[in-house]
Amino acid sequence: MRRGAFLSCVSARVSLAVALGVRLAVVVWAHARFPPAEDGRYYDILARRLAQGAGFTWLWPDGVVTFAAHYPVGYPALLAAAFGLFGASTAAATTVNAVVGAAGAYAAHRLAAASGAGVWASGAAGLVVALHPALVPYTAALMTEGVTCSLLLGAAASVARARTAAHPLRWSCAAGLALGLATLVRPQSLLLAPLLGALAAGPGASWRRRLGRAAATTAIALACVVPWTARNCVRMNRCALVSVNGGWNLLIGATSTSGAWEPVAVPPECATVWDEGAKDTCFERAAEHHIEGAPLAWLARVPAKVAVTFDYFGGAPWYLHASSASSFGDRAKTWLGAVETVVCRLLLVAALAACARVGGVRPFARRVVLAVGGISAFTVHAWPGYLAIPVALALAGPRAVARAPVAIPVSAVVITATALTHAVFFGAGRYGLVVAPFVAIVAMLGRAGRGAEDAVAATPPAVQDCAVDAARAVAGRAPVRREESPSSAEHDAG
Repeated sequence: MRRGAFLSCVSARVSLAVALGVRLAVVVWAHARFPPAEDGRYYDILARRLAQGAGFTWLWPDGVVTFAAHYPVGYPALLAAAFGLFGASTAAATTVNAVVGAAGAYAAHRLAAASGAGVWASGAAGLVVALHPALVPYTAALMTEGVTCSLLLGAAASVARARTAAHPLRWSCAAGLALGLATLVRPQSLLLAPLLGALAAGPGASWRRRLGRAAATTAIALACVVPWTARNCVRMNRCALVSVNGGWNLLIGATSTSGAWEPVAVPPECATVWDEGAKDTCFERAAEHHIEGAPLAWLARVPAKVAVTFDYFGGAPWYLHASSASSFGDRAKTWLGAVETVVCRLLLVAALAACARVGGVRPFARRVVLAVGGISAFTVHAWPGYLAIPVALALAGPRAVARAPVAIPVSAVVITATALTHAVFFGAGRYGLVVAPFVAIVAMLGRAGRGAEDAVAATPPAVQDCAVDAARAVAGRAPVRREESPSSAEHDAG
């Protein structure tokens, strides 16, 4: 046990070091070649204005300054902190991405270990996320998806820790804090708070306890967001939770013919509405009118939106090429996209195999769903493979969900929330990127399937307080005996 605790801590730190090293290498290679592009230009400008003390505002060409909320504040605020300390530059911004991305790899290791993966499997999970070809080159992008991935991984690792900790409420609060920050970066992250909070209760917990954890996690997440919502109420003349772009995105999704982003024609009634919040409200009404006029056509586009989101992520090749086609041409874009796709598809197949080892009811139906998902991974459209994970878990029943390795239901929640969000709005591969590290973790679980959660709950863990246990192992002393967690006691008694 002492050796296992020590090795687990070492492998977690190796994942962190490798992830940071490769991402800093991307920073060195990319910072002078790839200026901010696409939405990254706006994040960069907003961050610079924040760092200069101008607030979250926009300077128009005619010299007028207005308060802004079209883009979420979280990522520009994070960059602004770095700009204030080190100066405003692409190097500083991408270094932030590198550090946050490395923290995500560390969290991936802890989530895998808490899911019953052994020392080598959890180390492999950390390294796969550390070296993931869809995540590492995206370090160069001044975009929100990489930071969102890491914050969600941190929330998931906290949820996993809460299931076995002696003081689980602390870890539920940590998950809520991570989800609150993620919401400020990507508002739809709030959808995950009650579901991940319920998972934090652990196997054997009563529904009352699950609802309590869900409420606590959601309350902490909302507490992080409410001050910004109050700001919007005052400055934007609209009490938007985080940003005022939901109407725009809904209209794009309502009028798109491909399911992906397409230029949207400004509705005539919105053409002379200049207030940012009022304009978004106008777009929202136009989108609702369009959907009400042809609801079946809107529903018929849902598969295309989901396909665009999950079939091919491609965030890094798209951004690098858009930023500097001379530095990252068509050939490089194609090769990176191909490598990323092959790795993502292989990890998806392995994740589906890991899900097949979860027990539960309806075994035949689950095998069919997972088989169809596995076949789809070898076709153009892989989205049925991603959706097979939550569908198969739902078919297994609530008892199986509670007892499954925690990374599997967490991944199912993230996939479901992502699919539902972009089925309503519109799809894009970079939006689906947040599921990639979770699928990679599930892929590394191997045989940590049936009953793995029982073993995790009953073991004084390498996952828990590993720094303390590792130090004691080096000193030749036994790990401290810790109080059994309430969730473990309930499970054993049940």
